[in-house]
Amino acid sequence: MSKAFVYTELQISLPFAQTPWRELNAQIVEQPGFRNKTWLAGSLNQSVGGFYEFDSLANAKRFVTGYFPAEARKFGVAQTTRVFDMAVVEEASRQLGSVYFGARPERSPGAFVYTEVQLSVPFDQAPWRALNPILKAQPGLLHKTWLSGADNQSVGGFYAFDNLDNARRFVTDYFPGETAELNAAYTTRLFDAASSEQASRAMGSPLYV
Repeated sequence: MSKAFVYTELQISLPFAQTPWRELNAQIVEQPGFRNKTWLAGSLNQSVGGFYEFDSLANAKRFVTGYFPAEARKFGVAQTTRVFDMAVVEEASRQLGSVYFGARPERSPGAFVYTEVQLSVPFDQAPWRALNPILKAQPGLLHKTWLSGADNQSVGGFYAFDNLDNARRFVTDYFPGETAELNAAYTTRLFDAASSEQASRAMGSPLYV
């Protein structure tokens, strides 16, 4: 079965230090098919989320339809979840040093970026071959994992940057031009990787040295 990524975010504003991540970590590691999680702490808005790896699409979907909505209900907030097919993005992600496909990080990140473009296209038809050389040249980019939406075939990415300034420049200056060329609406999210490092390491995140 294909392995899968999951992206989550709670519509909440909470300093990450006040997040009950130790309690939540103990629950999440018990979820079927769970492999690792990188906690996400929203820059400026202090949202809380995560980027996960699961052993199959079936277990990833079980997580987003069962466990996670129940957690959001406990917090009394709205939530976002996305499921992505890991198998189809391997070649494209390897070219950008993705730690989910065998690369080892050379340094710990200072920021994460999540993107999703409102397209529906089989990933092998997405313009990743043309975009990868351009992405490699972006200031501060450490590595990127491409994302392909399960069922809807959206196109996106999970990026690690050296610091928040370079990550912010990417989402405000570079990415709008890329999506304009595709004539598509998009989502970008910016996260402070330093504040969630301890919680992420405890969940086996492969993004930290």
